[in-house]
Amino acid sequence: MAELVGSAESFAQGFVDAVAEVAVVLDERARRLLLGAAARQIGRGGITLVARASGASPDTVGRGAAELEAGVIADGRVRAKGAGRKSVQETDPGLWPALEMLVDPETRGDPMSELRWTTKSTVKLADELTAQGHPVSPKTVARLLTDHDYSLRANTKTVEGKQHPDRDAQFRYINSQVEQFLAAGLPVISVDTKKKELVGNYKNAGREYQPVGQPEQVDTYDFLGPLGKVAPYGVFDVGGNSGWVNVGTDADTGQFAVESIRRWWNRVGKAAYPAATELLITADGGGSNGSRLRLWKTELAAFATEAGLQITVLHFPPGTSKWNRIEHRLFSAITMNWRGRPLQTHETIVETIAATTNNNGLTVQAALDTNTYQKGIKITDKEMRVFEARHLQRHAFHGDWNYSVQDQTAQQTHRTATRPK
Repeated sequence: MAELVGSAESFAQGFVDAVAEVAVVLDERARRLLLGAAARQIGRGGITLVARASGASPDTVGRGAAELEAGVIADGRVRAKGAGRKSVQETDPGLWPALEMLVDPETRGDPMSELRWTTKSTVKLADELTAQGHPVSPKTVARLLTDHDYSLRANTKTVEGKQHPDRDAQFRYINSQVEQFLAAGLPVISVDTKKKELVGNYKNAGREYQPVGQPEQVDTYDFLGPLGKVAPYGVFDVGGNSGWVNVGTDADTGQFAVESIRRWWNRVGKAAYPAATELLITADGGGSNGSRLRLWKTELAAFATEAGLQITVLHFPPGTSKWNRIEHRLFSAITMNWRGRPLQTHETIVETIAATTNNNGLTVQAALDTNTYQKGIKITDKEMRVFEARHLQRHAFHGDWNYSVQDQTAQQTHRTATRPK
């Protein structure tokens, strides 16, 4: 009899050791069934022997043997229904209401929307809940927020402010004028000044591939360096899908804006459109090419006289500058091209801009503009009245946004199809 008991104990110990070797790949149910199988093989007293050898509870071994006796069903469950630790919301029904009260004052957006989000950290929320008598960990707080459709969100620039009542009508007007010019083979350009950039060994947003452990080393602080900032003024040729960027090192004024267009015309536009007598410009309503900026208009007139062009300008309505084509057809490509790369010198900026392209065949040229542009140039009311009488023709539809600038001697020689009937 003693020999039988000894051999059963040896079998149980050997089987348990074998289970221990593969325990890392077994779930709770598989281990329970294997221990139950060993107990069934031993027979009488097997549950006690296997439990003693494995350190498991006799109830666990017995449950495994009973499951095998009843027949194993591959239902994917590890535990029986209702087994395991109860959820924290079941043990503490007041936890979620308390958490929601903490989060609600920090909720952004429509409180009735399906997705809400919080700016409070889970650590602070867990500390406050614990202080209120709901002991909980930051991980549990994060899980509860996720279960109730909360997530961390960044701000999104989508609110354009109060919309002008003629906003859509101006968009339609711009579109119709652009189509007319392009159909006639005339140049259409979209212009704007890109965000000013620091020149030097400064961090630039974005990432690019570098050897592991060897990131680009840049200055800790973005203090203005000896090279200052640059103002890249862009000209995007809508019909030609090409860009010109005048990288200015001085002030972004109306003179600078028109000089940038002049350089584009003399170096690129004139050759691309040799027979053109008209030029259409779409621009934002503010900045150095703003619809109310007198210097912008008078400088355009000087350029129109030099180039022998009638220049039509169409401004986007207030708060809609991001709709200007140059933003998403040129500037976005430039930003992607120099992402994660310090703009250390003027040459780096010019060469990086000029190397910009995309899958739609975009080509870009760039040049450095070291001219000095005086700030604060004033055009008096009297000078403006004389200028408007000689050089400015406002369109019938929103003449404050849509107008033509030309040399007085050329007023009768250019077509009038660009002005509304």
